[in-house]
Amino acid sequence: MITKSRFPDTGDSELPRELTDLAQKIAALPEPLQKNLEESYGRVLESVRRRRRILALVQEALSQLRLDIKYLMFDLEVTRRERDELKMKQELD
Repeated sequence: MITKSRFPDTGDSELPRELTDLAQKIAALPEPLQKNLEESYGRVLESVRRRRRILALVQEALSQLRLDIKYLMFDLEVTRRERDELKMKQELD
């Protein structure tokens, strides 16, 4: 009798290798021990996924911040050039 494992398979690239190894080891345990560890494993799994989502959001925010800084630096440089040009025109008048 073949039963489908309640744990993710090793092909899940989203998870660290250690977690997939742990899932396989838990799946190899007798049924009563498996059920005992499933809840804890599920919490760890959700925590890892949540941390990955948070990391992705932080990386995206940093990328956006870098882009915003580049635009601000460009605007600052243009504003300085305009100021210097106006000063020169005022001095000539």
